[in-house]
Amino acid sequence: MSNTYTAIFERDENWIIAYCPEIPGANGQGRTKAEARDSLAAAIALILQDRREDALRGLPDDAERETVTVA
Repeated sequence: MSNTYTAIFERDENWIIAYCPEIPGANGQGRTKAEARDSLAAAIALILQDRREDALRGLPDDAERETVTVA
């Protein structure tokens, strides 16, 4: 799955903190902006995977599953 999200970067002394306003709880950090961006991307992927797995637990046997693409 691929999508685009907003990344906000703030400096905290020697660290760069990143967060994504669209995905509550998605935060990253690094000594460089690139490290913070990579850390944030990993956090977003992990959160979305966890939410997807959690949402699919306990589905009824007759539930239909498809994918939808958002442009």
